[in-house]
Amino acid sequence: MEMRIAIDARIINSSTGRYVERLLHYLEKLDTENDYIVLVRRKDLKFWQSSNPRFSVQVAEYDNYSFAEQIGFKRFLDRLAPDLVHFCMPQQPILYRGKKITTIHDLTLLNTYNSDKNWLIFHAKQLVGRFVFKRVARSSDHLLTPTQYVKDDVVRFADVPADKVTVTYEAADVSHEALKEYDHPYKRFIVYVGQQSDYKNIRRLGEAHQALIGTRPDLGLILVGSLNASTLKNKRYFEKQGFRNILFTGFIPDGQKDWLLTHAEAYAFPSLMEGFGLPALEAMALGTPVVSSNATCLPEVYGDAAHYFDPMNTQDITRAVGQVLDDKTLREELSRRGKLQIKKYSWQRMAEQTLTVYRQILEKN
Repeated sequence: MEMRIAIDARIINSSTGRYVERLLHYLEKLDTENDYIVLVRRKDLKFWQSSNPRFSVQVAEYDNYSFAEQIGFKRFLDRLAPDLVHFCMPQQPILYRGKKITTIHDLTLLNTYNSDKNWLIFHAKQLVGRFVFKRVARSSDHLLTPTQYVKDDVVRFADVPADKVTVTYEAADVSHEALKEYDHPYKRFIVYVGQQSDYKNIRRLGEAHQALIGTRPDLGLILVGSLNASTLKNKRYFEKQGFRNILFTGFIPDGQKDWLLTHAEAYAFPSLMEGFGLPALEAMALGTPVVSSNATCLPEVYGDAAHYFDPMNTQDITRAVGQVLDDKTLREELSRRGKLQIKKYSWQRMAEQTLTVYRQILEKN
């Protein structure tokens, strides 16, 4: 029987948006029976275009963690009256009573503090987040998480049955943009791509890099990502400490980012907390050796394809990165294993699993 499914895609043009975009990309190929309404912010109305006439896009202009989200968005959904809503994040109207599935990517908001944020506002948001996440986990008909680690975390935090949560692993894509050389001054370098919030642990990576250049003076550390508040704070910190051979690129196109990855001695991922850890998988797809934190879900996702360290221990970061830098055989082996590891993951399989959950929930009375 034909059903109407709404997908809350308000985060489609954010760092987590790749998940939403890939889900939609494959759902429109997989499902020819149901109608879909994709809900986006006004600025993203043209961001995703469907090739399936059963998919339509509507504006849902409601801020996360706002009264408008709790009141206005609920009224919007009540008027829309879909048979099922897939909230692609926990931020949602907690009083909505229709059938719903929620994706919880991680519990990072509840367990970290970013020092570039206002302390009072951030902790107030954390308190609200704890209430909302728990309420959402219990009221949703089903939950999706990107790893077993996050599933276990959610089950413990919200005290929900394990069979209410399905793990749908994400995947890595390689950009089809042509490689374009990025000009830099280093003979050798390691690279990091992504956000630089406190829990990403970039300062310890910088400290480890400074220890490494004591015996490798030509080694650079290239940090790729937009120069937002947290990134600029790290930049000022490194400059104040007199750190050398560290380059902040700011935003660069995929062609230049991928060029850096393919020419790096290693991709370094020092994060203290992740829900999946997509950037290092993308590095593996390009054959870049990965040196990674052993925290949270990362060993689950990377398996034996990364060389691990304790992210709280700068000396251990120095040790692990140094071993990869000094051992060409190890680098080649990590590159080989990385290319095998990424084959374990598939966006299409993630979408198929998600569609199976939709059908299971829709079949329930």
